[in-house]
Amino acid sequence: MCGIVGILGKEAVATQVVEALRRLEYRGYDSAGVATLENGLLTRRRAEGKLRNLEIRLSNEPLEGLIGIGHTRWATHGKPNETNAHPHATAKLAVVHNGIIENFRELRAELQSDGYVFATETDTEIVAHLVTRELDRGKSPTDAVAASLPRLRGAFALAFLFQGEEDLLIGARKGSPLAVGIGDGEMYLGSDALALAPFTNLIAYLEEGDWVVLHRKSATFYDKANNPVERRAQRVAAGALLVEKGNHRHFMAKEIYEQPEVVGHTLTQYLDMAAGRVRLPFADKIDWTSLSRLSIAACGTSYYAGLIAKYWFERLARLPVEIDVASEFRYREAPLPDNGLALFISQSGETADTLACLRYARQERQVISAIVNVATSTMARESDVVAPTLAGPEIGVASTKGFTCQLAALACLALAAARARGHLSAEDEARHVQNLIALPGLMANALALEPQIEKLARELSKAKDVLYLGRGTSFPLALEGALKLKEISYIHAEGYPAGELKHGPIALIDEAMPVIVVAPHDALFEKTASNMQEVAARGGRIILITNAKGAAECGIEPETTIIMPDVDPTFAAIVYALPIQMIAYQTAVFMGKDADQPRNLAKSVTVE
Repeated sequence: MCGIVGILGKEAVATQVVEALRRLEYRGYDSAGVATLENGLLTRRRAEGKLRNLEIRLSNEPLEGLIGIGHTRWATHGKPNETNAHPHATAKLAVVHNGIIENFRELRAELQSDGYVFATETDTEIVAHLVTRELDRGKSPTDAVAASLPRLRGAFALAFLFQGEEDLLIGARKGSPLAVGIGDGEMYLGSDALALAPFTNLIAYLEEGDWVVLHRKSATFYDKANNPVERRAQRVAAGALLVEKGNHRHFMAKEIYEQPEVVGHTLTQYLDMAAGRVRLPFADKIDWTSLSRLSIAACGTSYYAGLIAKYWFERLARLPVEIDVASEFRYREAPLPDNGLALFISQSGETADTLACLRYARQERQVISAIVNVATSTMARESDVVAPTLAGPEIGVASTKGFTCQLAALACLALAAARARGHLSAEDEARHVQNLIALPGLMANALALEPQIEKLARELSKAKDVLYLGRGTSFPLALEGALKLKEISYIHAEGYPAGELKHGPIALIDEAMPVIVVAPHDALFEKTASNMQEVAARGGRIILITNAKGAAECGIEPETTIIMPDVDPTFAAIVYALPIQMIAYQTAVFMGKDADQPRNLAKSVTVE
């Protein structure tokens, strides 16, 4: 993750920008930078490494401007050096950016053909030149941004500072959060309200697709269609800013909406996006070619992430995978191959059963690898290879962003294994990497389905039992969907492979039974459509989650169809996870349940 700050102040803002960036330093510490207007002229100070290096630079070369933007970076495109550090600038503007511009290659080629020269390896510089081109064509700063934003594909938050504009900042978001702080004749932008806490407690949040034009005494919000909209400002208690929900009712909702951002940043940790290659920071620690089997153990949602990864490793890398629920594996005394690789998945890194499995595998002379969200956890410390996810703190007990970040990391591992084992060409690797890069933007599109899902949840809340069906990687998603519904709404739900329907569960089907079918249009869709026919013939209430092609070819009229964006079938599970999370969340909320702290459950299970 990266941190963004913008300030329209009454006095020199550089020190305030750095103060706000310090509260966001957990989001990135590869480099940092500040840009201000000094007598109307854009001036930057940037430094490689942690924020302290920027502070030293500013103490030696102070900035006095009353308006400025700042950034603390976790590198995505380009090395973490001063050249690639934000803010990026042209002669007319400076910009800071959080997220991924997935179509940066085609935009870069287009801009270069128009004579624009690039100085960095980053996708962010494309944004700077894109808006500059509109300024060169005679547009105002506001119109230039309005014309440029629709050209950008991906998930991002942006803040713009314009040469000669002493009373103007512009911010925009798609899939990455951005908040506006309102002061007394001052305005602020921040990646979250935490950054703005020292300056104001009056906060307004940009909604998905919004952009905002800030002057010292006004904030004008626009939606993605460039229509002016109202966004309510709210007072946030100082203590709440330490861990805050933003404009969401529950942490779970906030964490669902953070997924485009955090999945994007998890992917950038393991991909060389410019080269279209997987780039594991621990590549020399795993010999994929010598492995006869991969052993995976995990609990709950992490176990379902491992089940999805089993399909990826076996299909892409031709590597057999043995996966177990950790509480069973630890007592099974399973024989493990000499010098084998054991992989353990845990959000907290403290799950007792999974940790016990890790220690058993250590005794069996396995190479120990872990996917965890807490880099200082016991599991991370006891592993030979750690693949951290960048989900950030997950407060809601029912895991959402932790799950999809685990999937993002596992997808990269599976591609690395496939390439190393000779089952994936360079061309196919580049294609898969490009499909992964597209995921955050597609996830942002999936979040726009919430109004339809909220309406569905009102009907689902009346059910006593719910059945989830899926094939391939959608089968573990069916298990995860059922788990989520059970966890937070307390409605009984079961997940099944669609092909097993006729071997027992079909006996449950009647006109009162909702059947949620997770079915992207892939090689297995025709088989799943046949299973839907079996449900329809018995009066079952079908809720179909698919894309437009699947909806057109399913052959029945479901009670509800949720149309998903088109996504490459290989990694579709990462995007299709979002509607099943939203279904569970909205059902629980409609029923008046506590979605963040469901009964009988704890976030980190440190007992057997």
